[in-house]
Amino acid sequence: MTTRSCLWAVAAFVALARPALAQPKDIVDTAVAAGSFKTLAQLLTDADLVGVMKGPGPYTVFAPTDEAFAKVPKEVLAGLAKDKAKLQEVLKYHVLTSKWTTDDFKLVKQTGTAQGKPVTFAVTGAAVSVNGAKVVKANIDCTNGMVHAIDTVLLPPQ
Repeated sequence: MTTRSCLWAVAAFVALARPALAQPKDIVDTAVAAGSFKTLAQLLTDADLVGVMKGPGPYTVFAPTDEAFAKVPKEVLAGLAKDKAKLQEVLKYHVLTSKWTTDDFKLVKQTGTAQGKPVTFAVTGAAVSVNGAKVVKANIDCTNGMVHAIDTVLLPPQ
């Protein structure tokens, strides 16, 4: 075996042995890959907002987990499913139109959402909440923004 063929063999082995590097994902693909945002992903589809959330952003999404959606009464979810405009309003209330980390929440206690109404932040030590919803996983970096998993669905004030 020549030196050149040995180098090719080693290079091929290294390429096969090395795990594939994770490619960065947008907000939607990150949520789908996590596996704990199935309801949110379905509602984004139902509301025709997937294309927007796959756009360039940057966005910050307060993403309710499937457990958070399980706390919402079934009749409320059914009502949202029948009213696309209302569903879009609720989902947009979970979105900021810039990229925010939990460090930013320490500096600004309130900001407007994509829906138009503001959300309020509380930071106590490492605990962070938005409108009282606990951030259960923070600072999930995406190609077009940031995701913060929350334990409660946010409903915009009337």
